Order: sequence, then structure tokens, then C-alpha cells
Amino acid sequence: MMPCWYDGPLAAFDTETTGIDVERDRIVSAALVVQETPRSTPRVTRWLINPGVEIPPAATAVHGLTADHLALHGRWPAPVLEEVGRALAAQSAAGRPLVVMNAPFDLTLLERELKRHRASSLAAYLGAHPLCVLDPRVLDKHLDRYRKGRRTLTDLCAQYEVQLADAHEAAADALAALHVVRALGQRFADRLRGLRPAQLHTRQAVWHAAQARGLEAWFARSGSSEPVDPHWPIRPELPAAA
Repeated sequence: MMPCWYDGPLAAFDTETTGIDVERDRIVSAALVVQETPRSTPRVTRWLINPGVEIPPAATAVHGLTADHLALHGRWPAPVLEEVGRALAAQSAAGRPLVVMNAPFDLTLLERELKRHRASSLAAYLGAHPLCVLDPRVLDKHLDRYRKGRRTLTDLCAQYEVQLADAHEAAADALAALHVVRALGQRFADRLRGLRPAQLHTRQAVWHAAQARGLEAWFARSGSSEPVDPHWPIRPELPAAA
């Protein structure tokens, strides 16, 4: 009997950045984790980038990476982004689903960086093998929608009994997100077993849009008109005028 997707090969991707604005902020570190089975040793690739821009103190407070450290140990963005694009394309070509926690942040920021430094896009690297993304945040919010509380990676690790050894280090976060997706798959096996990852990818886009509308409505009831982008896993580029 074929194993369910959550017991099979998975990859996971994560970034650390200069901030939370996907249009303007930069990637300072990234990691790709590949694991063939729940018990196999993960293969980890790490990248460190000197973005050539100021690293705000608030960002350093999160991930611990300073401008001095990145100037000494980081590489220039263009060659690193080439490697990242090729590495993610290799996962898609191999048929491994890609776990990305809060995918519209990391993948949109990656998309903007590829345009900025490679005059390219993630789709150009992927070619005939589009990404199949599993986003633990979207999956958890859909499958356990009435649970109270926040849904950060730290929260999900606590909920699914996953160890997060070094939060806000890209490889540690990627590995934890991968383990969360495996645990989530086991917990909701009755609802997920019949779905292939490609089907789940399509459904997550719908689920995320519904979640965005719900959050927007909640903001409105709270007296705020804050918009929530419904696109998943990559947000479209803003018009130039914006």
C-alpha cells in the first residue's frame, strides 16, 4: 500500500528578512529542508545573503543577523537567488510537495527578489513543474477553524507537539513547519487521506481566500478597515502607481 503524502517525501522552505513588507524588504537568510520519510535524516541547505541594505534593529532582534555578520559571511543576492530558484525547481521536478509556513509572505518576497536581482520569476525556474505548496497555517485554520488562539509557527508547534529548537533560524523553522504538516496530516487523516498534494494546493488557495475575507470582516467589526490580501501562495505584483 502506498504511504499517504504526509508520510512520504516532503521539502520545506523558509526565509529570514529585513522586515515584513514583501514589496520592499529583502531576504537575509533562507533554508531548504528535504526529508524522504518521517524517520529519515533531513537534508538541509542554508543560504546567507548580504542584501546591501540596512538591517533594521527590529529585524535583527528577531533573527539575530546583523549587517556586520552578513557583510562578513553573507553572499551577494543574485547568485544565491539563482541557487534558490534552481533548488525549488528541483523539488518540484522530483514531485516533492513544498511546505511553506505562511506561503504568501515567503514566496511573494522570494518572487520580488528574483525579479529584483535576476530579472526573473519563480515560474520561470519551475518551468513545466509548478510548485505544490502545503501551508500549515492555512491547513490548520481550515481543519481546526474554531480553535481559539494565534496560529504562529510557535503556536502550531505547541498544538501538534513538534519541537522548535531555534525559532527564527530559517532551517529550524523550515524543519519545524515540515514536522507540523506531517503531524497535522496524521491528526486529520480521515479528511486528508483521499486528497493528493496537488488537489490540496488548489483547495488551499480557496481556503486562504475565505480566511482572508473572514479576517477582513472581523477587522471591520472591530472598527478597522484593514484589507487582507486573498491571494495564495504568491501575491500579484502591485501596480506601479501603488
